[in-house]
Amino acid sequence: MKSRFLGLSGAVIGIGLAIAGCSSGGNSAASKPPSHKAAASTKPASNHSPMAASSPASHSPMAASSSTPATTGTIGAACGKLPATGMGSVSAMSSEPTGTAIAHNPQLTELAHAISKAGLTTTLNSAMAITVFAPDDSAFHALGSGNLKTLMGNKTDLSKLLEYHMVKGPVTPADFAAGKPVATLVSLPVRPVKSGPDYRVNTARVTCGNIHTANGTVYIIDKVLIPVP
Repeated sequence: MKSRFLGLSGAVIGIGLAIAGCSSGGNSAASKPPSHKAAASTKPASNHSPMAASSPASHSPMAASSSTPATTGTIGAACGKLPATGMGSVSAMSSEPTGTAIAHNPQLTELAHAISKAGLTTTLNSAMAITVFAPDDSAFHALGSGNLKTLMGNKTDLSKLLEYHMVKGPVTPADFAAGKPVATLVSLPVRPVKSGPDYRVNTARVTCGNIHTANGTVYIIDKVLIPVP
């Protein structure tokens, strides 16, 4: 297993070590870079499966007129902080492919920017089924502005780090309760667990999860997952 971790380049590992060892006077969550809006593509590349998710369907008039968030089936207290209707709401995300749904979610602007920089939007939109453990904006800001700038500037490291947050196939709340590790797109495992009322992935807490998209599932988490040997 150790040799697999060494496949991730030193910059990603270095960021993990820098986070663990940084002092309060270094790059901290207080140094927040400006949020970005990613322009998500819904058009799959030609080398992906013809059964890829299609363009988002128009939203239901019933959903648009409701003042209550459609959070049925979701887990986590922060689900109530999502928009009740329209882009970024649970109901709207359910009709959009995963990359587009993430780009429209107001809690995930940094992740959407990172996905766009890494060139993974089409991968997410065209996947047959995918689960994304999605760090929220505060999780990216906690890396520190210097670490974040370094990460965003290296497409290879950024892609590998993001793919460590992605699992082929569905991950359900029942899978969290089972506590079994699941393989990510870089073949390194993460462990979803349920501890009391909390759902966690490694050490990250799920703030709002089991959000269904047109071709996958999203769990918003409060930390960036760093694979450190």
